[in-house]
Amino acid sequence: MQKIQNLSKYFFFYTDDIPLEIKPDSLEHAYLCVLDNDLKSAKKIFSRLNSPRAKWGKVLCSILEGYVDEYPTYFQIRNFLEIDMDFLLKNEKLDYMEQLLGALTLLSTINQETFKFAARVMFENKFFSAALKYMEKSKKIHYNDPELHFMLSKYYLEVHDDEAAYHSICECLRILPGYYPALLIKAKIEEKMD
Repeated sequence: MQKIQNLSKYFFFYTDDIPLEIKPDSLEHAYLCVLDNDLKSAKKIFSRLNSPRAKWGKVLCSILEGYVDEYPTYFQIRNFLEIDMDFLLKNEKLDYMEQLLGALTLLSTINQETFKFAARVMFENKFFSAALKYMEKSKKIHYNDPELHFMLSKYYLEVHDDEAAYHSICECLRILPGYYPALLIKAKIEEKMD
């Protein structure tokens, strides 16, 4: 087994300081290869595994290499794109992030929520202008997505634009009237505006 002693070097979604053990030919091993810029080995490992995550990992490696030899499924994008974007961003794999961001238009033809997923990653990592850019792209594809308008409202609150935040949360509630978190934000904005 390969042990990683310096957890601060890699972000693997673990919060404790226990030394991480990576089993050979595991998903973690493949992702470690991605972090080590060894996409060829990562792709081989993903190819030997039989799981939805491994199938996505193989597609991911192709995208990171700059081409798509196999298209991902709607569910692969829904289940893994956001997680892996966050993983790459937190591990400062900016070249890989650029490749993945460059593939979003293609991926959005398979899953119309693709830009929203990218926006959420950017927002949560405090890249607010990029988050807005991807929310606007998402709005052009699927305007009537209540979650998108909820995210837009949170963005506008973050940048202190209460009027735009109110408009977005009202759009969210127009689409999904009983959405409780949106009702709370609307009440908070109305309280600030009074």
